Amino acid sequence: MTKATGIEISAVPHADANVYSRILGVGSYRPRTVVDNSELCRTLDSTPEWIETRSGIRERRFAAPDESLESMAVAASGKALAQAGVGPEDLDFVLIATMTDLFHAPPLSARIARSLGARRAAALDVSAACSGFCHALAVASDMVRAGSARHVLVIGADRMTDIVQRTDRGSAFLFADGAGAVVVGPSDVPGFGPVVRRTDSAYVDSVWMTSAWSEGGERPWLRIDGRRIFRWAMDEVAPAAAEMLRVAGVAPDRLGAFVPHQANLRMIGLMADRLGLGPGTVVARDVIRTGNTSAASVPLALDSVLAEGRAHRGDTALLIGFGAGLSFAGQVVVLP
Repeated sequence: MTKATGIEISAVPHADANVYSRILGVGSYRPRTVVDNSELCRTLDSTPEWIETRSGIRERRFAAPDESLESMAVAASGKALAQAGVGPEDLDFVLIATMTDLFHAPPLSARIARSLGARRAAALDVSAACSGFCHALAVASDMVRAGSARHVLVIGADRMTDIVQRTDRGSAFLFADGAGAVVVGPSDVPGFGPVVRRTDSAYVDSVWMTSAWSEGGERPWLRIDGRRIFRWAMDEVAPAAAEMLRVAGVAPDRLGAFVPHQANLRMIGLMADRLGLGPGTVVARDVIRTGNTSAASVPLALDSVLAEGRAHRGDTALLIGFGAGLSFAGQVVVLP
């Protein structure tokens, strides 16, 4: 029993004080429709060459009407569960990071749990834009280690095409749709390094919506200050990435894979250079063919480097998400 201010509570001890957490399985879903820069420029005042030079993006995926947030998340989750060897009935918690669920009730996580058949799982939505997946991943790891959950499904899914105006020259070429998922469960050895996270709220107006949904009139659209975000990422996120390696006890030249948020190819390259990664470190560059999928970005890129055989089971990987807020979160993980 624990006493606090005269009130007695029962403290439930962890079933196994030596339990750790790790990622057990990864899965992803990429929409069917591929949109290259030439096609995008039919509605955007730009050129394919300018888009690729500015962002590194050559193509991206746009979801069709039947590829809803829920259906994409369920498809990615099914693959992650299958790889992990965990059934939906074994899930204790479903966490989804998204910024584009236009139906606020019932929660998207609950709808996903129903579709998967995860009938005994608790469910929660996380809204932290592009950093949301890594924030949710840290929560899942902590739950498993604390004994409040044994298996947690963590999903990043966004349909950015629902909130990005096709004619906006500052953002339309960047954003796309997709979903990625991982299963976090118990391990006999550490599978997660400590999370490093922060919100620099002084920059909160760097990513914004043009109006509230309740104001009527023209539909609200996403807007970004790209130059400001780039400078912030270089000044704040890049040093934080080095801190993530340090607290995990992993030397930069011994890291297996670097999987940052897929926002911009030049940004990814500069971060990798500043970290001093070794020649054998795999750097995820999924942005070239997938674009910026916000919360889905990191798990999509992670699944890609694994599926392509560029990274392998047991390798260490640095995952880091960053974006609106402006916030970042990241951690070193052991790959499944």
